[in-house]
Amino acid sequence: MDVKTMLSHVDHTQLKAVATWEDIKKLCEEAIEYSTASVCIPSCYVKRVKETYGERINICTVVGFPLGYCNTQAKEAEIKQALLDGCNEIDMVINISDVKNGDYHKVEEEIRTLKATCGDHILKVIIETCYLTEEEKIAMCKAVTAAGADYIKTSTGFGTGGATIEDVKLFKEHIGPNVKIKAAGGVSTMDDLKAFLELGCDRIGTSRAVGLCKGEQTGGY
Repeated sequence: MDVKTMLSHVDHTQLKAVATWEDIKKLCEEAIEYSTASVCIPSCYVKRVKETYGERINICTVVGFPLGYCNTQAKEAEIKQALLDGCNEIDMVINISDVKNGDYHKVEEEIRTLKATCGDHILKVIIETCYLTEEEKIAMCKAVTAAGADYIKTSTGFGTGGATIEDVKLFKEHIGPNVKIKAAGGVSTMDDLKAFLELGCDRIGTSRAVGLCKGEQTGGY
């Protein structure tokens, strides 16, 4: 798999709390130069990126990020504003407390509601695997599938762990045929990137990919 193909599956990401406009511009210009799948940015920058770069860039943002425990109505409001500002893709965080309470149906209903809010726009569902048991991960695979989301995503990159090969293999066994996989968090080498894509991930969320392709030693999400 060549570098250009790998980068076409990357959501080039900058979600640090201290991200400046200069950081976001650098991210966007790299994304355009290297033809990444999207930029994944804080929602406060979506409108400015849309106004600055227009259709040259595919914009993704995060909702209920990074902890996921705000109520569904708040997540709906975030999505509506992000779409109005020019966002094309939404990465939402599930309510992990609901999972821990065994209320899987409530999680499924929230995902279904938020997918309806997204309409034709892509919805990726972050289940934050580092906090879940295998049983809970399987339940979330089923919830994401039943609710009609477009992707299941491993991690925020802000938890205690990120994507693992084992979790992606588990996803592949339990998601439906219409659900794609996004690996995020801890994808830190070109070998990692290649391995996750060859395993069947359609997207990779990372801030490192472009820097790695340029031979830089990078750190971050």
